[in-house]
Amino acid sequence: MTQVVLRTGATVVGTAGASRHDWLRSLGVIPVGYDTDLQASLSRMALDGFDAVIDTVGHGYVDLAIKLGVEPNRINTIIDFEAAAQHKVHTDGGSEAESPKTVLAEIAQLVADGELQIPVAAVYDLDNVRQTYTQLEKGHTGGKIVLRVADP
Repeated sequence: MTQVVLRTGATVVGTAGASRHDWLRSLGVIPVGYDTDLQASLSRMALDGFDAVIDTVGHGYVDLAIKLGVEPNRINTIIDFEAAAQHKVHTDGGSEAESPKTVLAEIAQLVADGELQIPVAAVYDLDNVRQTYTQLEKGHTGGKIVLRVADP
């Protein structure tokens, strides 16, 4: 998502642990640690405020966006549906695109052309689906977790 937003020319601030900051910088993202007073850090970082927030994590990011003065119609969460209902923010995922197949094909082509990076943290065989979910539940994977359904 971040890399697609960057392609529009937007300035992107991303929250991550310190171990991921260099990677974010390599993409063109301004990193900020979520282990600090996040609201204070973000307020100092963007004195004019933020135009929009995309929440893919939950854990209070919609509430934080509201506190930072982001208009509810400029906030989208794909995970915090309780906050979305409370603040009347968007919950748009890929299925809301006019042509999801076309969007997916465009993203796949960008990946194939090397214009989007998709870091893979781990690959599991279908026989290890329980282990796959265990890792997903821990969070902070540092990339996508792939469940291989059949041999390549």
